[in-house]
Amino acid sequence: MSEDKFDPKPILDSLPLLPGVYRYYDNKGAVLYVGKANQLKKRVSSYFQKSNISPRIRLMVSHIARIETTVTRSEAEALLLENNLIKSLKPRYNILFRDDKSYPYIVLTGDQFPRLTYYRGTPNKQHQYFGPYPNAYAAKESMQLLQRIFRIRTCEDSVYNNRTRPCLLHQINRCTAPCVNLISEVDYQTDIHCAVLLLQGKHQEVERTLTASMEQAAEQQHYEQAAVLRDQLRALHTVQQKQFVESTGGTTDADIIALAMSGGLVCVNLAMVRGGRHLGDKSFFPDHAEDMAADEIVQAFIAQHYLSRAVPPLLVLAAEFGARLDGHQDETLAQLLSEQAGHQVRISTAASGERRQWLEMAQRNAELALGQRSAQQGGQQLRLDRLRTWLDMPHLQRIECFDISHTMGEATVASCVVYENLDMRSAQYRRYNISGITPGDDYAAMHQALTRRYQKLSVIPESTGHARAVKDQGARPDLILIDGGLGQLHIAMQVMQELGLDLALVGVAKGVERKAGMEQLIFPDGAARQLPADDPALHLIQQIRDEAHRFAITGHRARRGKARTASSLEEITGVGDKRRRSLLTHFGGLREVAQASVEQLCQVEGISKSLAETIYQQLH
Repeated sequence: MSEDKFDPKPILDSLPLLPGVYRYYDNKGAVLYVGKANQLKKRVSSYFQKSNISPRIRLMVSHIARIETTVTRSEAEALLLENNLIKSLKPRYNILFRDDKSYPYIVLTGDQFPRLTYYRGTPNKQHQYFGPYPNAYAAKESMQLLQRIFRIRTCEDSVYNNRTRPCLLHQINRCTAPCVNLISEVDYQTDIHCAVLLLQGKHQEVERTLTASMEQAAEQQHYEQAAVLRDQLRALHTVQQKQFVESTGGTTDADIIALAMSGGLVCVNLAMVRGGRHLGDKSFFPDHAEDMAADEIVQAFIAQHYLSRAVPPLLVLAAEFGARLDGHQDETLAQLLSEQAGHQVRISTAASGERRQWLEMAQRNAELALGQRSAQQGGQQLRLDRLRTWLDMPHLQRIECFDISHTMGEATVASCVVYENLDMRSAQYRRYNISGITPGDDYAAMHQALTRRYQKLSVIPESTGHARAVKDQGARPDLILIDGGLGQLHIAMQVMQELGLDLALVGVAKGVERKAGMEQLIFPDGAARQLPADDPALHLIQQIRDEAHRFAITGHRARRGKARTASSLEEITGVGDKRRRSLLTHFGGLREVAQASVEQLCQVEGISKSLAETIYQQLH
């Protein structure tokens, strides 16, 4: 049955010369592309009039079956709507930057004796936030250095409020122990003030403050205090020399954006400078960017990355992007970012002096990351091609793998991991807490996990393929790996039959000696085959299976730990819900309860001396 060719003319004739967003759909209802325009009529018409468009865009246009548009009040509003739709719809032909994780911050709480901590999420006005940092390692390393210099507390309030003696951190000179009044509030606030200055990049001011305080203490013959300040100065100098790439330009906050392209791969490197300190960098590898122009990629990155995140006052790009970016669009983007951030944001391509050094560093890191990615994907491509050949599945793309983890039937968890586009896709992983089965029944656990995962597919036509995926749970795998032998595979076959699905299944058994390289692959017809230990296809299967195993174990341990935390106190005669909550609230957790002495347990409301002795004996 032939399909009628799409005629865009009626729609193009009706489009206005107004700003807005347009969406292209194929004949199955899948979104192909989302774009914005200052004048919808001109922009949408250009797709059907240009003859020099790329092969990829030409292919997209050939699949268009429907066009929808939304008129907006301004181009800035269109830009915002465009990126919201790109993130929610994930169109097949748009540049997509997969990075939905929040960035870490260093926080100083608003308590009387502020706490130094690590945080991800939306900032709270009650506290002071510094960052964001490019990764958890950079944030936590900075915290450790601040602890070394200023010895600020890091413990939870529930622990801090119930200490009767200094903890180990005080003994190793990482905390001044305000919990037991070993430092005055004035002196502690002085340390907090210096820590804030250091986080803001005001190193010279911190050094002047510490030096003046040290000299004053020496003059007043407070030699112990002077020695402490001297040690802080030494630690500060160590930080300045070893930890950060320092700025000589004061307290600049900026993000540096560099781009590298090679062999169809694209890498955008984002370097973060806060308070004049280079905190580190992060590399992004967008999808669907292989034949896009560099300026389009950079603009898409800025829009997608910052419209839902904190943005510094300055974004630094290479001059070549400034020459190619549309000045009007650049100005619109900066204006929108300023409105979102609540402060002026400048996009600068005039990189000289220090900024040029930052940009060159980001460019080198982008090229290095791209080289590493290229080598990694080359190996992955070899593995996938070998597996495709071996299974006679030339279009094999998406692989899902299941594993079950429990301890003697306790806290059973099933994992589902996803391999697609030459990489593990952690955002699409799923865990299933198994309940309502006989403890230790792996077959029942596998049946429940597979049913919960694929029952959505039983109502989605196969012809829609990946396009109708609902949060990736409706995506149809090309191959399902089952970690287990023939019995587990039979369960998977039973589930597929119950759901009316025809999906490729392969069991992965560990073999007689349960050694890596001795795995057997089991097929629905009962046939078993062992690949050579050095076969790239086997290496890919091992990679996916091991990831499913890791993901299941971590989920099981977390569930088991949570269950045992509650059950340890529940098993003690005389400790009901109210007393259990009082103990956990007073000490901050089960571990702290177990570490408490009988005398400390007696201080909790409702805990008598005899009950405290019972609790102590039960937990030791």
